[in-house]
Amino acid sequence: MSAKKVLFGLFDDEEVLLKAVKGVRAEGMKITDVFTPFPVHGLDEAMGLRMTKLHSAGFVFGATGTLTALAFITWISTVNYPINYGGKPYFSLPAWIPITFELTVLFSAVGMTLTYLYLNRLAPGQEPKVLDERITSHMFAMTFEVDEHTSEEKKEEIRNLLKGQGAVEIHEKDLEE
Repeated sequence: MSAKKVLFGLFDDEEVLLKAVKGVRAEGMKITDVFTPFPVHGLDEAMGLRMTKLHSAGFVFGATGTLTALAFITWISTVNYPINYGGKPYFSLPAWIPITFELTVLFSAVGMTLTYLYLNRLAPGQEPKVLDERITSHMFAMTFEVDEHTSEEKKEEIRNLLKGQGAVEIHEKDLEE
């Protein structure tokens, strides 16, 4: 296992954090992540994050559910067990709409949930990597990834930048990957 070091600054107000993110990005520094105890409006735009592609994955999973339902019901009704129900045709699409809809929703919901958990590394049983316990209750953190190749001058520059932007505390911590 390789050790991962993180240099982070703690903030006690979301407005100060939002201004700090804009200021740090204006200085050209690369922010690794920002942790908040609750959603902060405008933070994703300030960090320059792109829109999520989760809705595209939801469409693909839903289309897969629709095609699976139609293909399976068609195969059952026409090949595997063809029964004529009161003169109805073997391929009776209006009768299959409820099942098709339900499988579309099921595939979409389960697929998007699993995709979300995978992309955010939130697998069941995985130990969370908490920088500071106060981040989950009332503090905000802005993180920068540092390693053995990062010079002390660069670390000091990050510390001074964080302090200048209103950080209450600045820490460096090793995280296990």
